[in-house]
Amino acid sequence: MKKVNREVLLPDLGEGITKAIIALWCVQPGQDVHVDDDFVEVVTDKASFVVPAPQTGVVQEIRYKEKEEVAVGATLAVIESS
Repeated sequence: MKKVNREVLLPDLGEGITKAIIALWCVQPGQDVHVDDDFVEVVTDKASFVVPAPQTGVVQEIRYKEKEEVAVGATLAVIESS
């Protein structure tokens, strides 16, 4: 079966929020994840949110470090699934 890479994007957090700060990665590259597992915690000026894994697979890449600012829609990480 062909392996597929899927980008994990910072979703629209509502309330006009356009950016967030990476507070805590719940995963590391090479780690297996399952859909809806806690993936990354982000903080805005209004609240903190946990972004769930959008699919089951293996974390291939994390593109931002903790404490870095990220725009809504940016690619946070890449998951490979088969």
